[in-house]
Amino acid sequence: MLDGAELDRLSDAELDGELPRISVYARVSPEHKIRIVSAWQRRGAIVAMTGDGVNDAPALKRADIGIAMGITGTEVSKDAAAMILSDDNFATIVKAVENGRGVYANIKNTVHFLLSGNMAGIICVLFASIAGLAAPFAPVHLLFINLLTDSLPAISIGMEPVAEDVLDHKPRDPKGSILDRSLLIRIGVEGVLIAIPTMTAFFIGLAEAGAPLGMTMAFATLSLARLFHGFNCRGDASIARLGVSSNPYTLFAFVGGAALLAAVLFIPFLHPLIQLADVTIGQVGLIVALAFAPTLVVQVYRMARDLIRR
Repeated sequence: MLDGAELDRLSDAELDGELPRISVYARVSPEHKIRIVSAWQRRGAIVAMTGDGVNDAPALKRADIGIAMGITGTEVSKDAAAMILSDDNFATIVKAVENGRGVYANIKNTVHFLLSGNMAGIICVLFASIAGLAAPFAPVHLLFINLLTDSLPAISIGMEPVAEDVLDHKPRDPKGSILDRSLLIRIGVEGVLIAIPTMTAFFIGLAEAGAPLGMTMAFATLSLARLFHGFNCRGDASIARLGVSSNPYTLFAFVGGAALLAAVLFIPFLHPLIQLADVTIGQVGLIVALAFAPTLVVQVYRMARDLIRR
C-alpha cells in the first residue's frame, strides 16, 4: 500500500521499480493518478482507468482506455473517458473487452479473406501476362467474383461468434498494423495455393477446347475456391475446432455463392452475358476437386499444427 505523501517522495525511476509490488493507493490527488498511469505505460502495459469524479478526468484521459460510470459519474469524467458503463457494473468491462476483441478479429479475418482471394486473381493474371498466354479471366468474371461470390462469405465472416479463448491473449499493440507480418505471409501463401489450381484448370480447358473453355474453367475454379476459402478465414484454428455449424451464416454464404455460380454455368442464356463456354459434368467435377484442394491443404496443416501443440 502507498499513500499520496509516500508517492510524492518517490522519483519516477523509484516508482517504476516499486510499481509491481504496490496493490493499493490511498489519499491520492489527480496528479498522483496521472503518475501511476504513466508509470505503467512506461513499463509497456496497456492501462485502463476507471473513475466517476472530476478529479479522475485527467487520468481517464491519459490512460489507454478511460472508463467512466454512466449512472454516478460526472459529465466531466464521461467526456474524458473512452468507455462509459451505463450500469456502473465493473463486470461489464469484461464483456466489452470480449466484444471488442471479437469485432477486431472478425474485421481482420474479413480482410484476410478478401486480400488472399484477390491475391490469387492477381497472380493468375500476372503469370498469364508474363507467359504470353490468353487472359484467364474476362473483366465480367472478376466483377462477378467481387460483387457476388466474395461479398457473401465476407459478410458471414463478420458474423463469426467470439472465440472462447479471446480473453486468454495479451492486449494487442495499439500501434501495430492490422496487416502484420504473419497475416501478410498467410495472404501470400494462400493466394499462391488458390492460384495454382486455378491456372491448372485454365491449362486443362485451354488444351481441350481453347481459350473460351480455359477462361470458363479458371473462372469457376477461382470462384468456388474462394467460397471454400471462406471457411479457412473464420479464424486461425481448424474447422474441426471452430465447428462447421458454429457460424451458420458461412454455410448460407457458401450455398448462396455456389448456387449463383451454378446458375451462370448451367443456364445457357446467361453464357453470353458472363462470357462462358459450356462445361461437361466431368469438367465440373474437376473444377470442384481443384477448388477444394487449397482449403484441404490449409485445414490439414492446421490440424497437424494443433496436434503438435498439444
